[in-house]
Amino acid sequence: MATSSKYNANTVCCPEHPEATLIEDYRAGDQICSDCGLVVGDRVIDVGSEWRTFSNEKSGVDPSRVGGPENPLLGGSDLTTMIGPGRGDASFDGFGVSRYQNRRTMSSSDRALVNAFKEIGGMADRINLPRTIVDRANNLFKQVHDSKNLKGRSNDAIASACLYIACRQEGVPRTFKEICAVSKISKKEIGRCFKLILKALDTSVDLITTGDFMSRFCSNLGLPNMVQRAATHIAGKAVELDIVPGRSPISVAAAAIYMASQASEDKRSQKEIGDIAGAADVTIRQSYKLMYPHAAQLFPPDFKFATAIEQLPQM
Repeated sequence: MATSSKYNANTVCCPEHPEATLIEDYRAGDQICSDCGLVVGDRVIDVGSEWRTFSNEKSGVDPSRVGGPENPLLGGSDLTTMIGPGRGDASFDGFGVSRYQNRRTMSSSDRALVNAFKEIGGMADRINLPRTIVDRANNLFKQVHDSKNLKGRSNDAIASACLYIACRQEGVPRTFKEICAVSKISKKEIGRCFKLILKALDTSVDLITTGDFMSRFCSNLGLPNMVQRAATHIAGKAVELDIVPGRSPISVAAAAIYMASQASEDKRSQKEIGDIAGAADVTIRQSYKLMYPHAAQLFPPDFKFATAIEQLPQM
């Protein structure tokens, strides 16, 4: 086979017309020169589908021969056989019972994993969590399931705790109340499973800080960047000066947002902030009470006050 200078030795082309376009005849498996009709290659493999799909077909039959994606977390790697419904007399015995049944297609262990993965995926979708967090939560659940250290605990509770841990390990923590809102499990039970999983897997999570929630809470409240920056500064200073000892970062963040918003034109009530942060009004009030006497030290120097510090609400 001849080749021109611009083609390498592995290029298939017509010896008489090296510049000509080759036509592929998939039915015959040939490559044909478009100028002279010479067959220059044979045994071409058709990589296209072996059926035609029409958009107006209503049969609902999927001609695809592939299955779902392989899941390495399942024991059988999804290489199981699903037997379709029987057709014809040969598929049933004398009592009308199907001769071939899907009794051994999936083990009980894999079935529990699949149900847990669905639960984790559903919860993540409801609070818009990315796929990386879902994958980490699935891996955590698989490790807990294989270790068998949490026998007797509900799989839904373990799945919720795994999602909570995955969020914290991926640097986008969610509160227990946020996980509880999309789960069927109580906050207390999720908290118990959370502690047991950390102990069973000998793993840890970073301590949460006020900054982990500030941007999300302010965004959900519709507050401008100026208020968000001020609230972040107030919360950071309050922790640095040890003004709010023993208070959770969520309540400190909520109180800081309340103080910054009350000093700005975009005021938000304690109830509005509490609904977003998942903190009770009284909890926000107690943290705010501790911070109020030190307000002059907490605000950033460049903050533009719409309400003077002296006129801020006193609890």
